[in-house]
Amino acid sequence: MRSPQDSLDRCPLARTASIICDVWTPLIIRDLAKGPKRFTQLQRSVTGISPKTLSTRLKQLEQQGVIQRLADPASARPRYELTPKGQALVPLIRDMRAYGRVWLLGDPAGRRDEGLNPSAAMPAR
Repeated sequence: MRSPQDSLDRCPLARTASIICDVWTPLIIRDLAKGPKRFTQLQRSVTGISPKTLSTRLKQLEQQGVIQRLADPASARPRYELTPKGQALVPLIRDMRAYGRVWLLGDPAGRRDEGLNPSAAMPAR
């Protein structure tokens, strides 16, 4: 008999959620989708994240193969960039942003901006 954890480990949705279902991860991926960034650049753009939390999350994402740490010959500070595995998450992050604009912020223009069907039902206010 399989344990519940075995079932979760084999479920593609649960495994994807284990990567992105942290409040900071989609924001980190969003910012790295624009190109490599240094730690300080990420800290400024991901408003509210503590240095410790950012450091921990970057290490976790690196271990999961979502980002890679690059040595910068011009500086002692490394840069971070998305790997192909991380790039594959970018459309999902864009869809989450579009969903939030339309269904959580009530922005009907967000539907058109993201290439979504403007005739789909809007949430009731």
